[in-house]
Amino acid sequence: MLADILNMPWWVWVIIILVLIGIRDIFLQRKHTIIHNYPVVGHLRYLLEKIGPELRQYLVANNREELPFNRIERGWIYASAKKENNYEGFGTDQDIYTHHHIFINNAMMPFKLEADHPNSIDKTFLPCAKIMGAFNKRKRPYRPASVINVSAMSFGSLSARAIASLNKGVKMAHAFHNTGEGGLSPYHSHGADVIFQFGTGYFGVRNEAGDFSMDKLKELVQGNSFIRAIEIKLSQGAKPGKGGVLPGAKITKQIAKIRGVEVGKDVISPPYHRAFSNVQEMVDFIEAIASETGLPVGIKAAIGKLDEWEALADIMKHTGKGPDFISIDGGEGGTGAAPPSFADHVSLPWVYGFSDLYRVFLNRGLTDRIVFIGSGKLGFPAKAAMAFAMGADCINVAREAMMSIGCIQAQVCHTNRCPSGVATQSKWLQNGIDPNLKSIRLAQYFKTFRKELIEITHAAGYEHPCQFRMSDIEMNVDDQNLAKPLNKTYIYDKSPVPFDGMQNLKECVYLGGNYQRDLSRIVLDGN
Repeated sequence: MLADILNMPWWVWVIIILVLIGIRDIFLQRKHTIIHNYPVVGHLRYLLEKIGPELRQYLVANNREELPFNRIERGWIYASAKKENNYEGFGTDQDIYTHHHIFINNAMMPFKLEADHPNSIDKTFLPCAKIMGAFNKRKRPYRPASVINVSAMSFGSLSARAIASLNKGVKMAHAFHNTGEGGLSPYHSHGADVIFQFGTGYFGVRNEAGDFSMDKLKELVQGNSFIRAIEIKLSQGAKPGKGGVLPGAKITKQIAKIRGVEVGKDVISPPYHRAFSNVQEMVDFIEAIASETGLPVGIKAAIGKLDEWEALADIMKHTGKGPDFISIDGGEGGTGAAPPSFADHVSLPWVYGFSDLYRVFLNRGLTDRIVFIGSGKLGFPAKAAMAFAMGADCINVAREAMMSIGCIQAQVCHTNRCPSGVATQSKWLQNGIDPNLKSIRLAQYFKTFRKELIEITHAAGYEHPCQFRMSDIEMNVDDQNLAKPLNKTYIYDKSPVPFDGMQNLKECVYLGGNYQRDLSRIVLDGN
């Protein structure tokens, strides 16, 4: 009998297995109605549902259809990062009459570069036009050497190799790297300028009770000279006003050491800060940190209600104190994990939130003392030009930077099963990342971004994107008056940014990004 069983044809085995699955579906499982009512075949429904995003991404959706980033946007980042042809032929396939499509008004006579101009020597040289901490006379002011930088992404949310790739690439691109609220890890320490961020969990600068420790922050800053500024996270676009839980199962010895928490024990980040409870206390907290560390101090937030922002602006107006920079995150910003109710509905999109906030400070004559950083799907030259026209001074990118090092928008960041190894702690999955190669791709994406933004700026007749005016950009807003300038759309005019030429930025003693050390080694390669 055993011999007869072993000699049965393969198709008999298939039938037996299907019959056993059918018996299990009908009589043993009670979780899934579809599988009970349609045994065996019902499994196809769950299989197709599982691979649905991949089917839509590669086979069904058109080039401009997907969200958060469509195929054209992802393709431009991938090609730019790999230094491949990122052009398109035959003309745009974008419907230029769609709502919120932007138009950049070009000049009859573009800006002309002289032979000794910094951008004739280095076509990617594009520092921030403002200096963080200059107005408040901080001990260590900082001019970001790049207008595009890596936004806050923590080690723990991203893998060690991903963080290392970003940091090494940022160093090559002369940009800065925001640590995210997960603390300063060894993977942030490859030589790039770093902005250290902390949130309500005070990871890396907390005492045993979980409260903020000034002594630990001072020790961290003194031991890591590449930290150029401090950012206090109030909220982020994808989940403003919501705390978080770091499960104990994910806290390794390394993560526990970096964050200052216990191994294997759940850590709760509340939705509010314990170091301050109102706007005045926050300003006092900012000034205390700046005094103790000597660094510029800023805040990051998604924008909703404006009453507390108006209170902040009033305090800054009357006291001359307050944040040196403000990072404004849009509701379209990314995160490793957030409830759809928050990601879809809480906080304003970037253009609405930024315009509301900028007007608050504009009306009080405060815009010149603040470096405004925009964040939320702005990692494309045309969108950046719009942001600069509205008053932004720098752009922070997160998901765009992830894509440059291999992210494929699988949208499974919250599962720890990121197939590209970027947003996972799986050793196996992240072993596919080569930091030496991926760092070059991040740097090349940044350089391509800056090169194209400079070219757009010159086409509009300007030397630096800080010179963009709101009337230089038009946007489709409705059917009666299809395109309006930004100043008509958002009801304000950006205040002029003081700018004395790119050469003065190049010679600034506060210029970051290791430029002063590397200027003699810049070789023009056409990019």
